[in-house]
Amino acid sequence: MPRRRIGFWYRFAAVLCKPPLMVLIKRDWRGMDNIPAEGGFITAVNHNSHVDPFAYAHYQYNTGRVPRFLAKSGLFRKGFLGAAMRGTGQIPVYRESTDALSAFRAAIDAVERGECVAFYPEGTLTRDPDGWPMTAKTGAARVALQTRCPVIPVAQWGCNELLPPYARKPSILPRKTHHVQAGPPVDLSRFYGQEMTAEVLKEATEVIMAAVTRQLEEIRGEKAPETPYDPRRERIEQRRRTQAQTQTRTTRAHTQGPQAEGQST
Repeated sequence: MPRRRIGFWYRFAAVLCKPPLMVLIKRDWRGMDNIPAEGGFITAVNHNSHVDPFAYAHYQYNTGRVPRFLAKSGLFRKGFLGAAMRGTGQIPVYRESTDALSAFRAAIDAVERGECVAFYPEGTLTRDPDGWPMTAKTGAARVALQTRCPVIPVAQWGCNELLPPYARKPSILPRKTHHVQAGPPVDLSRFYGQEMTAEVLKEATEVIMAAVTRQLEEIRGEKAPETPYDPRRERIEQRRRTQAQTQTRTTRAHTQGPQAEGQST
């Protein structure tokens, strides 16, 4: 696969990050032949550890097509981190934008320039109890349908065993293996030409995440739940449970109150 120009900052970041990654984790990397050699494209990647962006970037770096991650615009503004983010070509997301598509304008421009844009469609670490991909945001689908670029589903597993989601301390020994598998491009052609309504974006996003989940099923050798974990649905259910418990306690208090008064007389 031909290498594109990577640049000083990305090579500098690789010099800093690759040695500790090589020491901490073994590698089981598959599907690099599915990474396009030319042209702009998107990778949609699951997210289950604070370590996995670095480990996945290592995988992608070794394909010769370095990833441009989306990150909060505030990280680009000052200091060494800002210089590194700008120098490595990471993509600022302007969350204050009221236009959902313009918030991803820089990502669209990067794809149209022939870059690889890496999306974590879930938007945060998965909250699925067993580490499966959960429901996702529609940003990757928006950019994909706008540009009609290839969308490569990528699954990873293993960094979550080194540093589980929301854990503070890593589990270094025994040495963990970082599994990555990139699949063939997701077929989104049936959505081309349609108005990008909320329903269309939701369906396209579900197709993308189903492809990511299939790659993870192959890595793990087991089936994912039929219905992805939905944090919003879980919050609603939690509120309902809390309200039900509160109502039960209130009912008991009203019931026991008169009984206590009768006993006292």
